[in-house]
Amino acid sequence: MKILQSTKTRLAGLALALCLAAGCATQTKTARTYYFFPEPPNEPRLQFLTSFNSEKEFRGHEDKSLMTFLTGEQPPDKSFGKPYGAATGNKKIYVCDTDLNAVLVVDLQTRRIQILDAQGEGTLNQPLNISVDGDGNLYVTDVSRNQVIIFDKDGGYIATLGKQGEMKPRDAVASQDRIYVADLQKHDVHVFDKKTRNLLFDIPNSEDATNQTRALFTPTNLALDSKGRLYVSDTGAFRVQVYDVDGTYLRSVGEMGDSPGQFARVKGVAVDRENRLFAVDAMSKVVQIFDEQGHLLTWFGQPGRDSIADDLPAKVVVDYDDVDFFQSYAAPNFKVEFLVIVINQLGPRMVSIYGFGHMK
Repeated sequence: MKILQSTKTRLAGLALALCLAAGCATQTKTARTYYFFPEPPNEPRLQFLTSFNSEKEFRGHEDKSLMTFLTGEQPPDKSFGKPYGAATGNKKIYVCDTDLNAVLVVDLQTRRIQILDAQGEGTLNQPLNISVDGDGNLYVTDVSRNQVIIFDKDGGYIATLGKQGEMKPRDAVASQDRIYVADLQKHDVHVFDKKTRNLLFDIPNSEDATNQTRALFTPTNLALDSKGRLYVSDTGAFRVQVYDVDGTYLRSVGEMGDSPGQFARVKGVAVDRENRLFAVDAMSKVVQIFDEQGHLLTWFGQPGRDSIADDLPAKVVVDYDDVDFFQSYAAPNFKVEFLVIVINQLGPRMVSIYGFGHMK
């Protein structure tokens, strides 16, 4: 590969550099617009920070690597196809892409996007959802294999949960000593011992499973709160079911409808440290926030604000560890307490980063 440029090209570049140094070219800096939720006159609690669909956008549209400087050639852009599940941990954002059939790893430190190198027993066919436990281990739900594949924080294969044909998993999350798997085939959540990976019990219990209010119909997404309570997105029943650590039914959040506090197609769920529930409604294209008792607090991302509106949102992630990477996008008088990451399957903002916080 030729690295040296022609004399004409080099002279042109030198002339441009001298011109810039002399101040003969100026840049107009436009004022940035900040978007808050809820809208005034309410007190803002969330700010839209940034979004990206590819490595180029994540890096700021400019590659400053040595080879790019020497050759003038841009590396191939790494773009998302149709993302769904996501999780954060190990200073990374992990995104399951159902179009690329891969887990894309967004490295916040290097600002690069790579594909999880899963081979052998850990080969992924169609990863849909992913979660990260306290040790940094990854739990990938593969809907083609109908299994949950477990990797360590470096991407090394650990184990596979479930035999092919015995369940149709759609999500998996892990606590300190348990692994929870949402199963569409049996309409429940399987609870496994984290160390032995043996089945402990199922949620709901046999009594609740026959109760229309307490049962699960189409469990698709899971989350755990600070008290070990399990939140199950029951898409077909238009609600989120909440169970305690023993699997006892506690409450239902939401119902069928298109008004605030209702769901038309509930998908991803997440819970913050104050046990506020964040729930995605793909049909109305918003994320709704509920308090610990299930009362609606607010919502964000709704259509009508085209520059930041979510488009077919699927997943929401709460992240306290990586605020520093995105605080610079916040308004000068807005303090970000934690990040809220929304995954959109379509549109120009597939990975949207919001900041939950308060005015200083």
